[in-house]
Amino acid sequence: MTTTSSPARLVPPATWALIAAAWLVVGLFVAFGDRWLAAPISPVVAGCVFLALFVTILAASFGVVREADHLAHQLGEPYGTLILTLSIVSIEVILIASVLLGPGEFPTIGRDSIFAVMMIILNLVIGICLIAGAARHGDQEYNAQGAGAYLSMIVLLTGTALVLPNHSSGAGEFTPVQAIGMSVLTAVLYGAFLWMQMRSHQRFFIQPAPGRMSVRATAPSPAAQADHARLDKRAVVVRSLLLLAMILPIVLLAHYLAVVTDYGIAAAGAPAAVGGVLIAIIVFTPESITAVRAAMNNEMQRAINLCLGAFVSTVGLTVPAVLVIGLVTGKQVLMGISGAETLLFAVTAVLSLLSFNGQRTSPIQGLMHLMLFAVYGMLLFLP
Repeated sequence: MTTTSSPARLVPPATWALIAAAWLVVGLFVAFGDRWLAAPISPVVAGCVFLALFVTILAASFGVVREADHLAHQLGEPYGTLILTLSIVSIEVILIASVLLGPGEFPTIGRDSIFAVMMIILNLVIGICLIAGAARHGDQEYNAQGAGAYLSMIVLLTGTALVLPNHSSGAGEFTPVQAIGMSVLTAVLYGAFLWMQMRSHQRFFIQPAPGRMSVRATAPSPAAQADHARLDKRAVVVRSLLLLAMILPIVLLAHYLAVVTDYGIAAAGAPAAVGGVLIAIIVFTPESITAVRAAMNNEMQRAINLCLGAFVSTVGLTVPAVLVIGLVTGKQVLMGISGAETLLFAVTAVLSLLSFNGQRTSPIQGLMHLMLFAVYGMLLFLP
């Protein structure tokens, strides 16, 4: 028999303090933000504003991850991880949309963000997970069918979104008709993938039983099924409301972050791709930490679900959103990546397929992923 708790007992004081602080910052920027960011912007003011926004949005993102993680434990896999992933990727889409809809012209922000997320998640975070997990538990088991499904989606969606535009029109962008078609096809395929992940092929994304080398995961034990059946519905509702309370400040502050980021990139003469990297860091740092912790807790399948699932969701949601914004507003949206980036994508895809081609992880593969991320950083900042 389960017992329900009051919202005050469910939520620690630190969470209430974080929500209050985030909404206080929202109130300050709604009242004074346009005045602070009015042209010409002082470098000192821009630095202070950026620091305040960065810390607030990052802290709120950690709060989103914390509440989604509570829901994950309540609902079980793969539902819990899916909620976490969709929450984080929704934040990314919001930030990208804010940049696109802002006063500046940043036609490459969508592709830069997607590519940065790919290199960070598939190389840096996966590499750390493989090494950290092996250091504590040795080679770890995972569900190869689930990893293969994720990687197949990554190769298909990323290839058609970021490589095809260089050859379909030659200008790195889709024609309006192609943009509509790609938006629909990407959304439909991603929706079908989610449906199968939650329904008919849920077993692909569940941790195999310890010691089993079969690619088929075992069904949850009767005790586990009973535990999830006895959900504390009040806790689920409270956590869901807290999740929303953490996401909304990010939505409301995204516009101001886009303005000050545009100013900083222009003032520093930094590559435009830095904006995409910044969005990827803000959005995926909390989820990356969660994935590494999962690997260190010998939950490699959860780490894979978080990492590979996050990037599948990134492409599946960001591509339609960016293309639709471009169609509605008439702004140019460049999706095609450069030749060097295309090669990095191909090497990342092949290395990932080889890393998850067996039944156990290997720290040797982890070192290779970290090396590839270092190459990406070198090409980005030392052209």
